[in-house]
Amino acid sequence: MKYSIFFLLFLALTTTIQAQEQLKLPELEQAVEIITDQWGVPHIYAQTEHDLFFAQGFYAARDRTFQFELWRRQATGTVAEILGERELDRDRGARLFRFRGDMEQEMAHYHPRGKQIITAFVAGVNAWIVQTQARPDLLPLEFKLLGIKPGLWTPEIVISRHQGLLENVTDELNNARAIALLGEDKLKALQWFHPKEPDLRLDPKIPAALFQQDLLKLYSAFRKPLSFKPEDLIGAIRNPNLQDYSDLAALETQEYLAAQADRSSNVGSNNWIVSGKLTQSGFPMLANDPHRAISTPSLRYMTHLVGPGWNVIGGGEPVIPGISIGHNEYGAWGLTIFATDAEDMYVYETHPNNPNLYKVGTEWRSMRIIKDTIRVKGKAPVIVEHKYTHHGPVVHEDRALKTACAVRCAWLEVGGAPYLASLRMGQAKNWQEFRLACQYSHIPAENMIWADRAGNIGWQAVGITPIRRQHSGLVPVPGDGRYEWDGYLPILERPGVLNPEQGFWATANENVTPNDYQHWETIGYKWSDPFRGDRCAEVLSTGRRHTLQDFMNLQTDYLSIPARNLVPLLRNLPCADTSAEWARQQLLQWDFQLEKNSIAATLYDAWERELRSQLEKILLPENARSLVTMQAYRILEFLMLPDGKFGTNPVQDRNTFLTKALGAAVRNLETRLAGLPRSQWQYGQEKYKHVVIRHPLSSSASPELRKKLDHGPLPRGGSSQTVGATSGTYNQTHGASFRLVVDTGNWDYCLATNTPGQSGNPDHPHYRNLFEMWANDQYFPLFYSKGKIESVQFNKLKLMP
Repeated sequence: MKYSIFFLLFLALTTTIQAQEQLKLPELEQAVEIITDQWGVPHIYAQTEHDLFFAQGFYAARDRTFQFELWRRQATGTVAEILGERELDRDRGARLFRFRGDMEQEMAHYHPRGKQIITAFVAGVNAWIVQTQARPDLLPLEFKLLGIKPGLWTPEIVISRHQGLLENVTDELNNARAIALLGEDKLKALQWFHPKEPDLRLDPKIPAALFQQDLLKLYSAFRKPLSFKPEDLIGAIRNPNLQDYSDLAALETQEYLAAQADRSSNVGSNNWIVSGKLTQSGFPMLANDPHRAISTPSLRYMTHLVGPGWNVIGGGEPVIPGISIGHNEYGAWGLTIFATDAEDMYVYETHPNNPNLYKVGTEWRSMRIIKDTIRVKGKAPVIVEHKYTHHGPVVHEDRALKTACAVRCAWLEVGGAPYLASLRMGQAKNWQEFRLACQYSHIPAENMIWADRAGNIGWQAVGITPIRRQHSGLVPVPGDGRYEWDGYLPILERPGVLNPEQGFWATANENVTPNDYQHWETIGYKWSDPFRGDRCAEVLSTGRRHTLQDFMNLQTDYLSIPARNLVPLLRNLPCADTSAEWARQQLLQWDFQLEKNSIAATLYDAWERELRSQLEKILLPENARSLVTMQAYRILEFLMLPDGKFGTNPVQDRNTFLTKALGAAVRNLETRLAGLPRSQWQYGQEKYKHVVIRHPLSSSASPELRKKLDHGPLPRGGSSQTVGATSGTYNQTHGASFRLVVDTGNWDYCLATNTPGQSGNPDHPHYRNLFEMWANDQYFPLFYSKGKIESVQFNKLKLMP
């Protein structure tokens, strides 16, 4: 069979290293065996459930010690202890938005034995931390660079929400500011609000001047990525060139802001399921590639958990017990984001004589106040007050305007820890059990898909969903009682389907809500562009019988549907500018594939960027461009259906606009690719589309050390609009660092990627071993049977009680 040949060829090209290690850990109940394969995936075999999750925590913390420590400090609001006063707002925000509910109830939400599982996982993490306390040489070099040591974990860290995919309070503030500049109608014309039209009216009770203030300072502070400066590092390993540091830091900021501006394209995923009627094996198949920030180490960590009642393999965030995306012996599951608004900003009138009183109806209520002390490196401890209304954390106060702002977060309810409810999914034996498990999945809101060996495929939207009957949730509203949520929609009343008639189901963060759905007040208004989802459906609906290779090809597909629509507009539009005419001829002969060796792909990408830039200048005043990001769908709509925005002769003026933008695009390329002849203007290269994965300490470290910490550059293809999503930035900052394809007919017929490697230790062989493979769109087998796993063993660890 094709799959067997593929695996044999793959294995013939690899080298197996076998080593054995044994450790004694008194917290264990019985012996545990961990076989790590040559790609760095640990396969954990335990005889009790406690030991299984203890070992998962222990091994993940060992592989990702520095990542665990950064997570711990962000979750607990203790970053200022090591980085000083500049991180004080981060710590204040993290503590303000900390879950303060009942921990017993919280842990029980994720699994009937949630408390036992989470505490066993934490005990395993701490067992590794204790080992490093006894032997500091076990710590990866980041701890030496910063002069710090890892701290012990608690269950509260595991259930932290600080890095969850949360929405949409930032959009609310941006919308309010944009409406003040443009008006409601123009904002609706520029933004692609759908499937229903929202109410964007601003309540006149809110002072307009309030929206010009930094209302979300504390919220934004705890949500942004950590950054380091040369002075944070010890001695000679610092970057001695302050200009070099400054340039790198500015580049990282630029890439971060560009990614945030196009968040709807960059933070997403693809997944699909196909019935056995449309597969070569005759069994259902599943594919999933979540798109998040590309980082070192990867956000995802792959594990195989085998113990009483458990045999689950796949990927998830390393700091969380269980598997978020993967399969057990019955079925496979995956996820993508299903746009759901789980946040609202409420604005209150505060008492003129007591700012801690806020008005609801005719009643003055007292804010709840919690005093806290934050330790700051090099400074005296800072005493702060965390304030709360009945809606949630108070993020801003203006005594002159007599107002206060709070954020209501559905994710601060019990069950809001991201992905942790996948513990229940990991033991599902069929669609019915999987769907019941889905009702516990609150954050993030997702398109959960399922495929099982019994022949079923299904889709269920999940996520905690406020019911808003009085407002759209797209702008801030008064907190006076007129705009309350009417509870939450039961998750199983969200859209779903079992065994769709067409034989497949695909989601790519676009709106897939059926037209006959009833609860429209719970459906979001902002979704990703449809192009990735359309391309998936286009390929999956051909009627052919799909294979694992077909699924890998689709996950790394670089056909641009926007290009397929825009380039034909250049037909019969000869350019007087000879450079633009050369580019036009190249594009008209192009196949619309953003392949890394394509010169036409470079020309198209530069042209598309210029079209967007020029349209923004026409349609948006400069002070609104940071507030409104026009989606590619809207840009295509404007260009395909020209109206008076282009001039008095819409079609002719649109055509002139297209050719002028093409000439400008070529001039931009002559600057960016200066020194290269046109024959070397290929898309994938360091000067254009590429990937460099920077370590968090990279810009602060010396150039020699940076080479050890960073990955790349390597050429890339694709864009934010291709199924093989590689972000809209020149350096790929977002995309699918982790991918999975599964044939349920044989659980060893599973392939995966996870860049740059499973280990977060720069001195470990699994720190960068997957990077080049991933950048070249290659996969490795994720074996499930023990015989196959032992055939590709890298090392074996015995944990003894």
